[in-house]
Amino acid sequence: MERQHYVLVHGACHGAWTWHKVKPRLESAGHTVTMLDLAASGINRKAIQDLHSIVEYSEPLLEFLDLLPPNEKVVLVGHSLGGMNLAIAMDKFPEKVAVGVFLTAFMPDTEHKPSYVIDEYIKRTPADNWLDTQFSSCGTLSSMLFGPNFLSNKLYQLCSVEDVELAKILVRTGSLFVEDLSKAINFTKEGYGSIPHVYIVCNEDRAIPKEHQLWMIQNGGAQEVLEITGADHMAMLSKPQELCNSLIQIAHKYA
Repeated sequence: MERQHYVLVHGACHGAWTWHKVKPRLESAGHTVTMLDLAASGINRKAIQDLHSIVEYSEPLLEFLDLLPPNEKVVLVGHSLGGMNLAIAMDKFPEKVAVGVFLTAFMPDTEHKPSYVIDEYIKRTPADNWLDTQFSSCGTLSSMLFGPNFLSNKLYQLCSVEDVELAKILVRTGSLFVEDLSKAINFTKEGYGSIPHVYIVCNEDRAIPKEHQLWMIQNGGAQEVLEITGADHMAMLSKPQELCNSLIQIAHKYA
Protein backbone atom coordinates (compact mmCIF):
# COMPACT_ATOMS: atom_id res chain seq x y z
CA MET A 1 0.00 0.00 0.00
CA GLU A 2 1.24 3.46 -0.86
CA ARG A 3 2.66 5.42 2.05
CA GLN A 4 0.31 8.24 3.12
CA HIS A 5 0.79 11.31 5.27
CA TYR A 6 -1.95 11.81 7.85
CA VAL A 7 -2.39 15.14 9.61
CA LEU A 8 -4.51 14.76 12.75
CA VAL A 9 -6.39 17.76 14.17
CA HIS A 10 -7.87 17.67 17.67
CA GLY A 11 -11.11 19.14 19.00
CA ALA A 12 -11.92 22.02 21.37
CA CYS A 13 -10.12 22.16 24.74
CA HIS A 14 -7.97 19.19 23.72
CA GLY A 15 -4.59 18.74 22.05
CA ALA A 16 -2.42 16.50 19.90
CA TRP A 17 -2.19 14.11 22.85
CA THR A 18 -5.68 12.75 22.04
CA TRP A 19 -4.20 10.90 19.04
CA HIS A 20 -1.55 8.98 20.98
CA LYS A 21 -3.21 5.59 20.36
CA VAL A 22 -3.82 6.18 16.65
CA LYS A 23 -0.40 7.56 15.67
CA PRO A 24 1.62 4.40 16.41
CA ARG A 25 -0.97 2.21 14.72
CA LEU A 26 -0.83 4.23 11.49
CA GLU A 27 2.97 4.38 11.66
CA SER A 28 3.26 0.63 12.16
CA ALA A 29 1.21 0.27 8.95
CA GLY A 30 3.93 2.27 7.16
CA HIS A 31 2.40 5.74 7.12
CA THR A 32 3.63 9.17 8.17
CA VAL A 33 1.65 10.92 10.91
CA THR A 34 1.70 14.55 12.03
CA MET A 35 -0.19 15.53 15.20
CA LEU A 36 -0.62 19.25 15.76
CA ASP A 37 -1.40 21.37 18.78
CA LEU A 38 -3.54 24.25 17.60
CA ALA A 39 -2.99 27.67 19.18
CA ALA A 40 -3.68 27.77 22.94
CA SER A 41 -4.02 23.96 22.95
CA GLY A 42 -1.91 21.11 24.26
CA ILE A 43 1.60 22.43 24.82
CA ASN A 44 1.20 25.43 22.53
CA ARG A 45 2.28 28.43 24.62
CA LYS A 46 -0.47 30.81 23.59
CA ALA A 47 -3.50 31.30 25.85
CA ILE A 48 -7.08 31.57 24.71
CA GLN A 49 -6.92 35.25 25.73
CA ASP A 50 -4.32 35.77 22.97
CA LEU A 51 -6.70 34.64 20.22
CA HIS A 52 -9.27 36.76 18.39
CA SER A 53 -10.33 34.44 15.57
CA ILE A 54 -10.51 30.82 14.52
CA VAL A 55 -7.90 31.56 11.84
CA GLU A 56 -5.46 32.52 14.61
CA TYR A 57 -6.43 29.31 16.41
CA SER A 58 -5.73 27.39 13.18
CA GLU A 59 -2.33 28.98 12.52
CA PRO A 60 -0.20 25.93 13.45
CA LEU A 61 -2.13 23.84 10.90
CA LEU A 62 -2.01 26.53 8.22
CA GLU A 63 1.72 27.09 8.73
CA PHE A 64 2.37 23.35 8.49
CA LEU A 65 0.47 23.02 5.20
CA ASP A 66 2.15 26.12 3.80
CA LEU A 67 5.56 24.50 4.32
CA LEU A 68 4.65 21.19 2.67
CA PRO A 69 6.48 20.43 -0.60
CA PRO A 70 4.39 21.54 -3.62
CA ASN A 71 3.78 17.97 -4.82
CA GLU A 72 2.70 16.52 -1.46
CA LYS A 73 -0.93 15.94 -0.50
CA VAL A 74 -2.06 14.91 2.97
CA VAL A 75 -5.00 13.06 4.44
CA LEU A 76 -6.46 15.71 6.75
CA VAL A 77 -8.40 14.34 9.73
CA GLY A 78 -10.41 16.60 12.04
CA HIS A 79 -12.19 15.63 15.24
CA SER A 80 -15.18 17.54 16.66
CA LEU A 81 -14.48 21.30 16.38
CA GLY A 82 -11.44 20.28 14.31
CA GLY A 83 -13.80 19.96 11.36
CA MET A 84 -13.89 23.76 11.21
CA ASN A 85 -10.10 23.91 11.14
CA LEU A 86 -10.18 21.40 8.27
CA ALA A 87 -12.57 23.60 6.32
CA ILE A 88 -10.32 26.64 6.76
CA ALA A 89 -7.24 24.67 5.70
CA MET A 90 -8.97 22.99 2.74
CA ASP A 91 -10.23 26.36 1.52
CA LYS A 92 -6.76 27.93 1.73
CA PHE A 93 -4.68 24.98 0.49
CA PRO A 94 -6.95 22.79 -1.68
CA GLU A 95 -3.96 21.62 -3.72
CA LYS A 96 -2.33 20.12 -0.60
CA VAL A 97 -5.26 18.05 0.72
CA ALA A 98 -6.22 14.73 -0.87
CA VAL A 99 -9.27 14.15 1.32
CA GLY A 100 -10.85 15.74 4.39
CA VAL A 101 -11.97 13.24 7.04
CA PHE A 102 -14.53 14.52 9.55
CA LEU A 103 -14.50 12.35 12.66
CA THR A 104 -17.80 13.06 14.46
CA ALA A 105 -16.90 16.63 13.58
CA PHE A 106 -18.60 19.86 12.65
CA MET A 107 -18.74 19.81 8.85
CA PRO A 108 -19.76 23.16 7.33
CA ASP A 109 -21.15 23.73 3.85
CA THR A 110 -20.62 26.39 1.20
CA GLU A 111 -24.19 27.74 1.16
CA HIS A 112 -24.49 29.06 4.72
CA LYS A 113 -22.32 31.08 7.06
CA PRO A 114 -19.42 29.07 8.52
CA SER A 115 -21.08 29.16 11.95
CA TYR A 116 -24.30 27.53 10.69
CA VAL A 117 -23.67 23.92 11.78
CA ILE A 118 -22.50 25.07 15.23
CA ASP A 119 -25.41 27.50 15.58
CA GLU A 120 -27.84 24.67 14.85
CA TYR A 121 -26.01 22.41 17.29
CA ILE A 122 -26.29 24.99 20.07
CA LYS A 123 -30.01 25.46 19.34
CA ARG A 124 -30.63 21.72 19.56
CA THR A 125 -28.55 21.16 22.72
CA PRO A 126 -30.39 21.72 26.03
CA ALA A 127 -28.42 23.89 28.46
CA ASP A 128 -28.30 21.15 31.08
CA ASN A 129 -26.46 18.84 28.63
CA TRP A 130 -23.31 20.87 29.28
CA LEU A 131 -23.28 19.69 32.93
CA ASP A 132 -20.28 21.29 34.70
CA THR A 133 -18.71 22.93 31.64
CA GLN A 134 -17.60 26.44 32.57
CA PHE A 135 -18.46 29.26 30.15
CA SER A 136 -17.04 32.76 30.30
CA SER A 137 -16.33 35.80 28.16
CA CYS A 138 -12.82 36.16 26.80
CA GLY A 139 -12.36 39.40 24.91
CA THR A 140 -14.40 39.16 21.72
CA LEU A 141 -14.91 35.40 22.15
CA SER A 142 -16.91 33.16 24.45
CA SER A 143 -14.67 30.56 26.09
CA MET A 144 -15.39 27.21 27.69
CA LEU A 145 -13.67 24.58 29.80
CA PHE A 146 -15.08 21.05 30.00
CA GLY A 147 -15.69 19.93 33.58
CA PRO A 148 -14.91 16.44 34.93
CA ASN A 149 -18.55 15.33 34.83
CA PHE A 150 -18.95 16.46 31.22
CA LEU A 151 -15.74 14.68 30.25
CA SER A 152 -16.79 11.43 31.98
CA ASN A 153 -20.44 11.37 30.90
CA LYS A 154 -20.60 13.12 27.51
CA LEU A 155 -17.19 12.71 25.88
CA TYR A 156 -15.34 9.74 27.41
CA GLN A 157 -18.12 7.46 28.66
CA LEU A 158 -16.76 4.40 26.77
CA CYS A 159 -13.09 5.20 27.37
CA SER A 160 -10.86 3.77 30.08
CA VAL A 161 -10.60 5.38 33.51
CA GLU A 162 -7.00 6.24 32.63
CA ASP A 163 -8.10 8.13 29.51
CA VAL A 164 -10.60 10.15 31.54
CA GLU A 165 -8.00 11.02 34.18
CA LEU A 166 -5.54 12.10 31.48
CA ALA A 167 -8.19 14.38 30.00
CA LYS A 168 -8.96 15.95 33.38
CA ILE A 169 -5.29 16.89 33.68
CA LEU A 170 -4.67 18.06 30.11
CA VAL A 171 -7.78 19.88 28.87
CA ARG A 172 -7.43 23.65 28.52
CA THR A 173 -9.87 26.50 28.13
CA GLY A 174 -11.04 26.72 24.51
CA SER A 175 -13.74 28.29 22.35
CA LEU A 176 -16.21 27.38 19.62
CA PHE A 177 -15.40 30.73 17.94
CA VAL A 178 -19.07 31.25 17.07
CA GLU A 179 -18.82 35.04 17.23
CA ASP A 180 -15.99 35.02 14.69
CA LEU A 181 -17.45 32.31 12.44
CA SER A 182 -20.79 34.12 12.22
CA LYS A 183 -19.03 37.09 10.58
CA ALA A 184 -16.74 35.07 8.29
CA ILE A 185 -17.35 34.71 4.56
CA ASN A 186 -18.68 31.39 3.28
CA PHE A 187 -16.31 28.57 2.44
CA THR A 188 -15.84 28.32 -1.32
CA LYS A 189 -16.87 25.62 -3.74
CA GLU A 190 -13.57 26.12 -5.59
CA GLY A 191 -11.49 25.49 -2.44
CA TYR A 192 -13.17 23.64 0.41
CA GLY A 193 -15.94 22.25 -1.79
CA SER A 194 -13.55 20.84 -4.40
CA ILE A 195 -11.96 18.26 -2.08
CA PRO A 196 -13.57 14.90 -1.22
CA HIS A 197 -15.27 14.87 2.19
CA VAL A 198 -15.59 11.63 4.17
CA TYR A 199 -17.58 11.60 7.41
CA ILE A 200 -17.01 9.06 10.19
CA VAL A 201 -20.11 8.67 12.36
CA CYS A 202 -19.71 7.57 15.99
CA ASN A 203 -23.01 6.07 17.05
CA GLU A 204 -22.55 6.34 20.83
CA ASP A 205 -21.52 9.99 20.79
CA ARG A 206 -23.28 11.94 23.54
CA ALA A 207 -21.57 15.24 22.74
CA ILE A 208 -22.48 15.54 19.04
CA PRO A 209 -25.37 13.05 18.81
CA LYS A 210 -25.69 10.78 15.81
CA GLU A 211 -28.81 12.68 14.71
CA HIS A 212 -26.81 15.90 14.38
CA GLN A 213 -23.97 14.09 12.63
CA LEU A 214 -26.42 12.74 10.03
CA TRP A 215 -28.04 16.17 9.68
CA MET A 216 -24.64 17.74 8.89
CA ILE A 217 -23.94 15.01 6.32
CA GLN A 218 -27.26 15.71 4.65
CA ASN A 219 -26.73 19.47 4.86
CA GLY A 220 -23.14 19.57 3.62
CA GLY A 221 -22.81 16.44 1.55
CA ALA A 222 -20.05 13.86 1.79
CA GLN A 223 -18.57 11.55 -0.81
CA GLU A 224 -18.67 8.71 1.68
CA VAL A 225 -19.93 7.98 5.19
CA LEU A 226 -18.43 5.36 7.51
CA GLU A 227 -19.64 4.40 10.97
CA ILE A 228 -17.73 3.10 13.97
CA THR A 229 -20.14 1.24 16.21
CA GLY A 230 -19.62 1.39 19.94
CA ALA A 231 -17.59 4.61 19.67
CA ASP A 232 -18.18 7.56 21.95
CA HIS A 233 -17.11 11.11 21.07
CA MET A 234 -13.45 10.21 21.65
CA ALA A 235 -13.27 7.41 19.09
CA MET A 236 -9.48 7.77 18.84
CA LEU A 237 -9.30 6.59 22.44
CA SER A 238 -12.29 4.26 22.78
CA LYS A 239 -11.94 2.57 19.35
CA PRO A 240 -8.41 3.35 18.12
CA GLN A 241 -7.90 0.25 15.97
CA GLU A 242 -11.28 0.59 14.28
CA LEU A 243 -10.54 4.24 13.58
CA CYS A 244 -7.10 3.39 12.22
CA ASN A 245 -8.64 0.79 9.89
CA SER A 246 -11.18 3.34 8.65
CA LEU A 247 -8.48 5.96 8.00
CA ILE A 248 -6.38 3.50 6.01
CA GLN A 249 -9.45 2.48 4.01
CA ILE A 250 -10.27 6.13 3.23
CA ALA A 251 -6.71 6.96 2.19
CA HIS A 252 -6.52 3.91 -0.05
CA LYS A 253 -9.58 5.12 -1.91
CA TYR A 254 -9.08 8.90 -2.05
CA ALA A 255 -5.37 9.66 -1.59
